[in-house]
Amino acid sequence: MARSLKKGYYVNQKLLKKIKETPVGSKTVIKTWDRACTITPEMVGYTIGVYNGKEHIPVYITEDMVGHKLGEFSPTRKFKGHGGKMAKEQAKKG
Repeated sequence: MARSLKKGYYVNQKLLKKIKETPVGSKTVIKTWDRACTITPEMVGYTIGVYNGKEHIPVYITEDMVGHKLGEFSPTRKFKGHGGKMAKEQAKKG
């Protein structure tokens, strides 16, 4: 279910404060655990470390990402592949 248009999109105010304090283009990674936060135009050009449950994955924010959530760019699961013994045997042959 989407958030109400009356409320607007969700942005973490503490994260915006950290971004405003950090100069644009600096090499520092701003860490956050808030994966539900929407990316705003003020975040463009910064690198944000988004937590995936194990580590902070650095995400460089570009203009194309505006309107998306931070969690979309930090996967929480690692895909190892389908199949069992048969898939491993075929991988060795081919």
